[in-house]
Amino acid sequence: MDILLIAGLWLDGSAWDEVVPALQALGHRPVPLTLPGQGDGSASATFDDQVAAVVAAVDSAPGDVMVVGHSAACTLAWLAADARPERVAKVALIGGFPSADGQSYSDFFDIKDGAMPFPGWEPFEGPDSVDLDERARKAFADAAIPVPEAVVKGVVRLTDERRFDVPVAVVCPEYTPAQAREWMDAGDVAELPRAKHLDFVDIDSGHWPMITKPDELARLLAAAAPDA
Repeated sequence: MDILLIAGLWLDGSAWDEVVPALQALGHRPVPLTLPGQGDGSASATFDDQVAAVVAAVDSAPGDVMVVGHSAACTLAWLAADARPERVAKVALIGGFPSADGQSYSDFFDIKDGAMPFPGWEPFEGPDSVDLDERARKAFADAAIPVPEAVVKGVVRLTDERRFDVPVAVVCPEYTPAQAREWMDAGDVAELPRAKHLDFVDIDSGHWPMITKPDELARLLAAAAPDA
């Protein structure tokens, strides 16, 4: 199965470099996406441009796809299910949850010179970054791509109720499946309580398992794929 891989903020498609060969060895066709404004050199990209790029990747696949979103990009994966519920066979959400209709995409940190740069490691101290050593932290920060303001401040628009029919795998890195369920029960997680087919998958890692646990993440994604 084609598995579209969408990394979160400040990352391009190379974030999946170690996951791709592991998924290929397990019989899948991974397609890491480099989003407009996050690796293609376009500082003027908008959130709608990113959504369009993800939908275009779904449309260009030869068959049904599994769409994997990481962190903020969980919203992009969910928007793919909203735009193409008949083509998206499953959505996997790693370390994040989709935003609701009308919410901003990812307006989390300060904007500088028209973009949101990586804010440093202080906001991510603790479980998020516990498994990243100093070398990995420096490599991440040096490669981090400031995300255009028009992307992070874009407004999420969901239109097709059929998205709730698409099976969802919630991959829990820096938190547990039990915590994710608690947040859903408390009303803190938009959208997912209405999903009709929902599974929780645990991975013992920080927020970026594609960097720290690529082989394990690949195995989990392959197991979650609809044809597994």
